[in-house]
Amino acid sequence: MAPPFARLIVALAAALVLDGGPVAAEQWGGVEPGESTMAVVKSLRGTPTRTARQKVDNYDTEEWIYEDAKAPAGIRRMVVDFGLMTAAGYRADLVRAFKLEPKPGAFTKEWIIQGWGPPDGVGKDGEVEFFFYKEGLFVYYAADGHAVATMTFTPPQLPPPGAVLPKR
Repeated sequence: MAPPFARLIVALAAALVLDGGPVAAEQWGGVEPGESTMAVVKSLRGTPTRTARQKVDNYDTEEWIYEDAKAPAGIRRMVVDFGLMTAAGYRADLVRAFKLEPKPGAFTKEWIIQGWGPPDGVGKDGEVEFFFYKEGLFVYYAADGHAVATMTFTPPQLPPPGAVLPKR
């Protein structure tokens, strides 16, 4: 039987998907890559545990890390990356992507399919299986192939190289 917090997380995830419509996979708890700004993330999550600045493709970017008590319920760590090239130019304050690292047992393959539906593609990164959702969600599984290791939310994406797409 799943721990109580895990069932709560699945219920919240399902509510987000059902409430948000078909693009809900690209957001979590109000944070939406390509839309949310640093100010929005700070208003939703508070001050991060720590931050880091780096250069990505010659642009200054920032990473906010929320760990332990500052992370969402059922999540060990949430990492938010800022800095995104848009049609209007580079926006240093815009969420490029964010990654959730769930606590053990918080998410399983079945819960992901129940919350987000069948994946748009499946692939392997070395020995690690991942699910791909075109709305901007990549789910990487632990070595057991069942537990979720990470969930990365991005703006809508093309399938990654090597992903097997279902025949339609």
